[in-house]
Order: sequence, then structure tokens, then C-alpha cells
Amino acid sequence: MMRKTSLIILGAAAGAALTLFATQPRLVFFGSSAKAAVADTYRQLNLFGDVFERVRSDYVEKPEDSKLIETAINGMLAGLDPHSSYMDPKSFKDMQVQTRGEFGGLGIEVTMEEGLIKVVAPIDETPAAKAGVMANDIITKLDDEQVQGLTLNQAVEKMRGPVNTKIKLTIMRKGQDKPTEISITRDIIRVRSVRWNADGEDIGYIRLTQFNEQTTEGLKRAIADLATKIPEAKLKGYVIDIRNNPGGLLDQAISVSDAFLQKGEIVSTRGRNAEETQRFNARAGDLTKGKPVIILINGGSASASEIVAGALQDHKRATIIGTRSFGKGSVQTIIPLGSGNGALRLTTARYFTPSGRSIQAKGISPDIEVLQDVPEELKAKTTDTKGEASLRGHLKAEGTEETGSQSYIPPDAKNDKALIMANDLLRGIKVNSAFPPSTKNAAVPN
Repeated sequence: MMRKTSLIILGAAAGAALTLFATQPRLVFFGSSAKAAVADTYRQLNLFGDVFERVRSDYVEKPEDSKLIETAINGMLAGLDPHSSYMDPKSFKDMQVQTRGEFGGLGIEVTMEEGLIKVVAPIDETPAAKAGVMANDIITKLDDEQVQGLTLNQAVEKMRGPVNTKIKLTIMRKGQDKPTEISITRDIIRVRSVRWNADGEDIGYIRLTQFNEQTTEGLKRAIADLATKIPEAKLKGYVIDIRNNPGGLLDQAISVSDAFLQKGEIVSTRGRNAEETQRFNARAGDLTKGKPVIILINGGSASASEIVAGALQDHKRATIIGTRSFGKGSVQTIIPLGSGNGALRLTTARYFTPSGRSIQAKGISPDIEVLQDVPEELKAKTTDTKGEASLRGHLKAEGTEETGSQSYIPPDAKNDKALIMANDLLRGIKVNSAFPPSTKNAAVPN
């Protein structure tokens, strides 16, 4: 028996979930047409070899062989669909860090401003916060090396590193004439993919920014914490905000959906062969104890986010508010290529909601569409996401394709029309036939 290990991922940004599967050796008999196809394939491979050798010998400058091969691999995968690609060792490592949701680092959110690194905010209870790093600080040096000239990614990589190692930051702070030097010891930093707060004294608001290995546990903490702040008798329900969430881990999308469901299918994945179909079902236990749930989506809600929205919509467990989602209904498998060779990211299946819907190049349509008021100064810029259907070489939809949906979210909650609609429905200020959803009209058995 031959065994191979791979990673199954979802998302506009790569996420991953481990899965182990086995392949049985098979005897294959070729007929005349199959032999002809194989012969043609070998002719094409010979052609590739001829072109490769000609480029190596005759190109105006001596090319790097490994770069030629890597570019050829990328070209082959790019010709399949927008989500299949080759990841070099560094990209593969970065993907693993992203999906784990934890790394050795300082604990600061940063951005690039005029060639320097600006602190957006220190993350609570991290080395940076404890050392006194503040929002709006400008980092000018890292271990006495000038930041100017580095890209944001290069600077971030220098700040990350093994736990218990030190780094010195030189910081300029508003109101101070001289720079401040701060020495920080790196520690395990966990990416906060879940944020929450009590909206008034009766609604729990939970924001999911991505689906990494920390997301389900973060959701559980959010629900438990909100339960201590809002008495059950006063709690009107929950708003789950997955707008502009690009996706991530398949297993996290399943477990997040499961948190709100007592039973039934959550999602199925279907590959080229019928025997590759997998179905994932909910287990008993609704963490919200049946309280009403409203999910906010928009054009930036993709893949794993769409699994959650689709599952709860089909089961009539939640009302979906906002604009049509991105429409990425495919599954990618990460196949490591051996030490130092990176990995292959290959589209291997489509996924389907509990009712059997494929959202590929279609997206999830909200039960209640709410468009935001876009400021005049932003109208000239695009505030819509083109969606999966606009990507060159995308897998075709089953039926009519949909493309383009608003993805703008007002920075001030007071102007957020989708959030206001959700709160008004939960509090009974507004009435809509889509809320609460009727299980009598559920697309799947309950």
C-alpha cells in the first residue's frame, strides 16, 4: 500500500486541515486510444525538454535552472484555475504559520507608512504590550538596522523569530524629541481570529476575521464570555460577522457551523471520482442554546465563510444579511513535495451546502440584502469585490454565474446599515419575513 499525506484547504487565502488517505496500487490496461494518448503526452514532454535546453543554451543571459523549472511548474498550475499553484519553501512555511494562527513574535499589528513601520496596535498581554509599545509608534530600526528600504513583509519577518530570543526596537513617538529604544523578548503570539463585545445589554456581537486553528476555541470563549455579561433572560441573540473573511481551514468552518447546529449535514466535498465524496455532519449541542442568530456577509466573504453561511442558511438556523458572498466553492489540497521543495496547492474537489447547492462562481445570496452608503470620496474607488466568477480560468458554475458584490464596511458602527438592521431585527424594532427563519421551509430535513 502506498500512503501520502496532504493538506485540504479552503479560502481566498490559503488555510489547511490535515487529512490522511491511502491509495491502492492498480493494474491498468491500455487500449489503442489510451496508448495513443500516452504517446502524445510523451511527445509533449520531449517538446518541453527541447525548449528547456534551448533556453538554457541560447538565452541572452545565463538563466538559473531551478528558476526555469519553478516558472514552468507555476505556468502549468496557473493554466488549471486561479487557486492551484506551486509554493516555494518560504511560501509553504508562511502558509503553515498563517493556518496555525500562532508564531514566535512580539505581538503588534503594523502597517507601512512613508517607508517606515507604523504600529496599528499592540495585541493585549503580549511582549510588545508589556514592553510599552503604543499605537501610532513609528519603528525606525530593528536591532540597529534601518527599517527604511525594507518591505512590510521583510520587516515583519525580522520581528518574528524563535521564542525567548530578543530584538531591539528603535521607536519615534509623537510628543517626544528623541527616539526610544525598547528591548523585547519574543514569545508565542496567537492571532486573534475572533473578537467580540456585548452590544448594549441584550445582543452578543462576534466577529470572525479568518478560519485558523484558533477560531473555534475563540468562538467558544466569546460565547462563554458574553454569557457572563448578558443574562440569558435578556439575551436577544447573536450577530456573527464574517464580512471580508477570506476563509481558511475546512475543519474550522465545520466546527464553527457545528457550534450552532444540533444535527444534520454541514457540507459535502466531491472530487473527480464518486468514491471521493465526503460528508460532514453536526453533532448534538448548540452552544447558543437555540438563541436567534444573524450572520453578516458581503462580497469579501469567501470559501470557509460561505460554508458557515450556507449551512446555517439551509438549516434555517440563521438569517443572512448583507450582500452576495464571493463564490469560491472549491477545495485545495496542499501536497508537500519533500524537504526543501515546497508544496503543491491543487484544486481537488468542489464543496456543496447541505441542500446540495454549489456556490462556485455564484456565492451565497443573503436572505435580506442591505447595501451600505459609500462616502463620496470612496465612490471613485472600487468598493465592490469582483468575485470568483471574474477570475480568469475559474471553475465554471452549475447554471448562471454571478459576479461582483459590495464589500465596503463603514468604520463607524453607527453608519453600518447591515449591523443596524441585524440589531433592529433581534430587538423587534423592525420586522422582516426572513427573520426568524421558519424551519418549515428548511432546504434540508431537521
